[in-house]
Amino acid sequence: MTWETITAADAGSWTLGDLTVHRVGFGAMRLTHQADGSPSDRDRAISVLRRALELGVNHIDTAAFYFSPLRSANELINTALAPYPDDLVITTKVGPGKDPSGEWLPLARPEQLRGQVEENLRQLGRDHLDVVNLRVHGPESIAEHFGALAELRAAGLIRHLGISNVRAHHLAEAQAIAPVVCVQNQYGIGAPARQDEFLRLCGEQGVAFVPFFAIAGAGKESGAGGAEDTEVLAIATARGVSTAQVRLAWTLRRGPHVLAIPGTGNPEHLAANIAAGSLRLTDEELARLEAVHRSARPDS
Repeated sequence: MTWETITAADAGSWTLGDLTVHRVGFGAMRLTHQADGSPSDRDRAISVLRRALELGVNHIDTAAFYFSPLRSANELINTALAPYPDDLVITTKVGPGKDPSGEWLPLARPEQLRGQVEENLRQLGRDHLDVVNLRVHGPESIAEHFGALAELRAAGLIRHLGISNVRAHHLAEAQAIAPVVCVQNQYGIGAPARQDEFLRLCGEQGVAFVPFFAIAGAGKESGAGGAEDTEVLAIATARGVSTAQVRLAWTLRRGPHVLAIPGTGNPEHLAANIAAGSLRLTDEELARLEAVHRSARPDS
């Protein structure tokens, strides 16, 4: 089956501050390497990025720490898409970092965030960043780190701010410092109940909720798996679509403020992921998936 006639616009739109994006975007992490860890094909990665824009994608998620020994996601984006279309929104994230060998560094201190922002600017070839997510680890206060980014926003280096890998109290803490346009957390079928509650809270506040690993299922970074697979597969088979498309369609139905950023280095998977934005699950299918979601999720 071909999905080439369906574009990201079919999923509808949402606003990140004053920036309008289609609800199906593109995550750049998988551009840098193959599933087995070997380098991706550079020309293919560049063609996938260009094809994403042809299919209506205007929201790309990336980070300076998305790199492999031979590939950098930001450099690929710059090579493929610059000069950037006026409506393209590039979201990046800071906090984590890697040394040149790819080893993770300690989480950046507040005074180190400017250097991370400038590195993203340099790699992307831009004079400002559309959206920067502060990615954190643990329940500690984010006020000092988020305040540092708010200063960079006031200086014109950043247009809008978001937060990633956080809990609800972090959103309140950040909102007291500067506006938050998006929350980027792990979410999908089987996600913890607290993430459902957080998703609803974001909707009430008009904040975009941007799940990562939505295709993978509960707690898995690559490939679907787990107890929920049987039901997801049954619905996918009956509809003549993939399980990834069912998972993406389900995620988008969680609220109009929910955005998707599936990533791939495969042009066929790209088209299928974008087409999931037009897949309308029936009430009966949604009820079946909701039952699986509630039964598969962990207690915390």
